[in-house]
Amino acid sequence: MIWNEAMECMRREDLRKLQGIRLKKVVERVYHNCEPYRKRMQEAGISPADINSIDDIVKLPFTSKKDLRDYYPFGLLSSPMSEIVRLHASSGTTGKPIVVGYTRNDLNIWNEVGARCFSAYGLGKNDVVQISYGYGLFTGGLGAHNAVETIGGTVIPMSSGNTEKQIMLMHDFGAVGLACTPSYALFLADAMKESGISREEFKLKVGIFGAEPWTEAMRRELQEKLGIKAYDIYGLTEIIGPGVGHECEYQDGTHLCEDHFFPEIIDPETGESLPEGSQGELVFTTLTKDGMPLIRFRTRDLTNLNYEQCACGRTSVRMGRILGRSDDMLIIRGVNVFPSQVESVICEMPELEPHYMLYVDRINNLDTFEVHVEVKEEFYSDEMSKMIDLRKRIAHRLQSVLGIGPDIKLVEPRSIERSQGKAKRVIDKRKFN
Repeated sequence: MIWNEAMECMRREDLRKLQGIRLKKVVERVYHNCEPYRKRMQEAGISPADINSIDDIVKLPFTSKKDLRDYYPFGLLSSPMSEIVRLHASSGTTGKPIVVGYTRNDLNIWNEVGARCFSAYGLGKNDVVQISYGYGLFTGGLGAHNAVETIGGTVIPMSSGNTEKQIMLMHDFGAVGLACTPSYALFLADAMKESGISREEFKLKVGIFGAEPWTEAMRRELQEKLGIKAYDIYGLTEIIGPGVGHECEYQDGTHLCEDHFFPEIIDPETGESLPEGSQGELVFTTLTKDGMPLIRFRTRDLTNLNYEQCACGRTSVRMGRILGRSDDMLIIRGVNVFPSQVESVICEMPELEPHYMLYVDRINNLDTFEVHVEVKEEFYSDEMSKMIDLRKRIAHRLQSVLGIGPDIKLVEPRSIERSQGKAKRVIDKRKFN
């Protein structure tokens, strides 16, 4: 289902004209209403008069997370506090959070793009959706909640945690959709299996998963365990929250709502714009926000963009799966390693559960790299030879994918701590040495 056909199926040349008009307007807004942006543009010798089309966006300076922290809490607002009706903040647990202010218009835009997402998943006014993202300053809970209400669906505002009640209400209220992190969905899948209620007794059909990177292998795992179709939803607190992008029924890339959020791909090292189809760092400019518009915000997410029209009829650009974040990448013995690469190998091996931890340390000036992974109950064995063989196969496969051979530790089922929010998969002790 398409929520806003006029925008989602717009001809690209018409879309670029609209983007240019909106870019000029937002640049004028931040220039006149936000001192840090005005100063930075003046230092670069740029004024709103220099922005006449979307192609001129490359003239503008970048914005980074550091900028948002430096001007904490309200230094990057482009609207007075009298017009800010809600505040959200990043879910970071250390230091000052990233704070974002929303006007009434911003919330209306958020609801609209959220409705595009949930409609694309095939959900509508007759469907019950359980929201198991955290509510509060984190954008996930309220963002998904308002999207369901906008399409006329019924919300179960569960938030995360209280797993037994999650499963009871999912069953009793007839939830058709489940919105949460993919790691928490795995946790719920295991708990549902142990609940004594057969999968067939649930009405669940659609999973809306985001807030952390996940792989195609993880998608297959979730679809098999929950009996659903698992969709990605993409968003960033800094840009608006969940609703920046969504998959459609073809699950062939994430459609970005680029009439509101203009995407670019740049070289993460040089900042240079890359040719169409290149893999690099994703950058967004908010074209319609009033409260805290951001110009060329560096997400640190590594991906690519596909401008071909999708089979679903949408013409909006599709983002490829996020490989990881440039600032989450591990460099181990000179090799670039992303946790998602490890996850893809683990999920493709039938003996393993999709629960793992990566431990990195430095001993005697040499990096150490361990992967702890759960073995499924039916494959966990006291026979040493079987476990040694499994360890060798995992190590060999990871060596071929990563270019580096980690030490493998096989652990019993359910021995790795489960996450009820964003999963923590990496402990890098080198940061503390």
